[in-house]
Amino acid sequence: MFMFNYETLVDPLLRDLRKFTPEFSGMKAGDKVIDVCCGTGAQVLEYGRHGIIATGIDSSQDMLKIATRNRARQKAVHVSFQLADATNLPFPDGSFDYATVSFGLHDKEKPIRYQIISEMKRIVKQDGALILIDFQVPLPRNAWAVFARAIEFLAGGSHYQGFKDYLANGGLEDILQNHGLREVCRTYLKSGLIAATKAVNG
Repeated sequence: MFMFNYETLVDPLLRDLRKFTPEFSGMKAGDKVIDVCCGTGAQVLEYGRHGIIATGIDSSQDMLKIATRNRARQKAVHVSFQLADATNLPFPDGSFDYATVSFGLHDKEKPIRYQIISEMKRIVKQDGALILIDFQVPLPRNAWAVFARAIEFLAGGSHYQGFKDYLANGGLEDILQNHGLREVCRTYLKSGLIAATKAVNG
């Protein structure tokens, strides 16, 4: 049910964010990008529309079925999807110009978040960048935040536990500080609900 809601309810709300991300990141046609925890593949498909060579990985076969179906429906080129564990990415060191993750960190507890970031750092080139997009902490006091809390609560289980842990530990600030990442630029979207940051190795 959550996957159905995500594609039909959440994905449309994030369409402007998907379009915004390539320009914000500084990506160009021909760049190699991996999107970690890609879900329904919406961000990967947007990269493909810009001529970016994009790979999406996710640990959910059901989510990847949706992503693959959407790739076929859109006749997308330069795009591929792969079943993989974000804490143990099956790619050599320095394989990509950019590694991105959007809303794939807040639903996991700290040890897993940390391992995902470590893997993203490993597979990005020395002059590459990480693009991290997730909830701003603390959440703003507005309708967007109320909606976000409701979605996370309905997701339930380990997802909701991860969300509470993410908020309690400081969100993206904690991640940047504990992984030797230097922030290049940051912006906020949806009335401050979402933070988008571009970061490079220290």
